[in-house]
Amino acid sequence: MTLRPFHLAFPVTDLDAARAFYTGVLGCDVGRSKAESCVFNLHGHQIVAHRVAEMPPLSTNPVDGKAVPAMHFGLVLAWDEWHAMRARLESAEQPFVVGPYLRYEDQPGAQATMFIQDPAGNHLEFKAFKDDAMIFDASWGQRSPEA
Repeated sequence: MTLRPFHLAFPVTDLDAARAFYTGVLGCDVGRSKAESCVFNLHGHQIVAHRVAEMPPLSTNPVDGKAVPAMHFGLVLAWDEWHAMRARLESAEQPFVVGPYLRYEDQPGAQATMFIQDPAGNHLEFKAFKDDAMIFDASWGQRSPEA
């Protein structure tokens, strides 16, 4: 089965700021753009920023001792791509909400992770697994209450 692109729509309060962030910081290409929305190509996936008057409230959950934004989206990158994204974000002086660090170190589901925030307050996570077989593995997470 060929993996197809996912589609994700998310709110922003300022489309110009969103466009600058997603193109300048993350390197996305712009697709259709209107006064109320803008389509971005995020590593082959279609994400759409929709202009709203105000952002919804956001909550966090404890994961591996960190306050992880409960509502977030992002990418599972290859190990080398994750390190390249980390370097890109650091060179852009993009503040991190969480990370970068290795979550679940020395466990089968070990993963590099980092969270950033766009100008509207949406949280994005970029992660990479040491072993891609763990991406959907159900057994390792049952060993830890914080998985």
